[in-house]
Amino acid sequence: MSGTTQLPTPSGPYLDKGPLPADFYAFEDLLTDSEREKIESVREFLRAQAAPIVDDYWARAEFPFQLVEGFGSLGLVDWADPDSTEPRPSNLFSGFLALEFAHADASLATFCGVHTGLAMGTVLACGSDEQKRRWLPLMSRFEKIGAFALTEPHGGSDVAGGLRTTARRDGDEWILDGAKRWIGNATFADMVVVWARDVETQHVLGFVVEKDTPGFTATKIENKMALRIVQNADIVLEGCRVPEANRLQNANTFKDTAGILRQTRSGVAWQAVGVMFGAYEIALQYAKEREQFGRPIGGFQLVQDLLVKMLGNATASCGMVTRLAQLQDAGIFRDEQSALAKAYCTVRMRESVGWARELLAGNGIVLDYKVGRFVADAEALYSYEGTREIQTLIVGRAVTGGLSAFVK
Repeated sequence: MSGTTQLPTPSGPYLDKGPLPADFYAFEDLLTDSEREKIESVREFLRAQAAPIVDDYWARAEFPFQLVEGFGSLGLVDWADPDSTEPRPSNLFSGFLALEFAHADASLATFCGVHTGLAMGTVLACGSDEQKRRWLPLMSRFEKIGAFALTEPHGGSDVAGGLRTTARRDGDEWILDGAKRWIGNATFADMVVVWARDVETQHVLGFVVEKDTPGFTATKIENKMALRIVQNADIVLEGCRVPEANRLQNANTFKDTAGILRQTRSGVAWQAVGVMFGAYEIALQYAKEREQFGRPIGGFQLVQDLLVKMLGNATASCGMVTRLAQLQDAGIFRDEQSALAKAYCTVRMRESVGWARELLAGNGIVLDYKVGRFVADAEALYSYEGTREIQTLIVGRAVTGGLSAFVK
């Protein structure tokens, strides 16, 4: 039997105003009224300004710089300015913010996560009062963009012990030598947080390397299949001189580095939930509009089965990260809880975007129908800020009472 050939109009997330259809258990209602209003303003900005252009920029592997001023105007991190009277937002709000960006586009979520979470988070946690006043006001307004350089060409999961970039003190300066890889925002960042090993003490220290510093070069990584909007770079440091004033005064061991990653790891789990939300909503709308055998495919049992499995994954994952954020806000969360969330949510994300692609059949691999972008980007979220295997070992060590399976 031949069916109709009618195709739905390509559409993406943000099909309607109001709450996201994927938030089936209304987790967003746990936010305060003011927090929900802020999320709604971000949602409206992304709906109007980002959603119409991200596919084009993704296809060209370019960054939409025209959005950056808008990010600043949203006041997402105004609270980080030392002169601000705004209270620090809850981890629950920050999580929903990451979800909202990833729901629109995982690359934009990554850009903001690198700038506000990794770069600004390092200055907040490890900078002196003077350094915070020097950098955070401009960073909070997105007038200076930050990057975070830890991963190296020969070291990802083993970077704690295998960090090769070196720092040597020379009077009032430090000389940095080494290489970094996969550094998001680095091709255009105004300042890059670089982690290097002090050749004298062997401790890992943090430095802010400012744009155009002699001896610092950042080369865009080409031909990526995921997060194509993110401008990842290979960084080379050759006799790069950084003043002592740019050494982060409270970043003195790798434990300080790990403390930053412990906080941002949960943000990746939230991004994974956002990707699931976005892919589910595209698939849901498609199922309502696409006709085969004279009726919308959403009326077929196997299609509904795919939708419900996606929704179940998204709902379970959102419940996990919501509880994690509550533990963070209470100050009682543990590293292994972030690790479990990152591992679990990214696995469920990878599964769910595959089902969305399956539901759209051939249209699922065409960028016009958007699901293909979510499928590709999920591959990067699955691996970055700690692979599933590393997260598993962190959790495994905790649940076995300290029996470590890490290679030493």
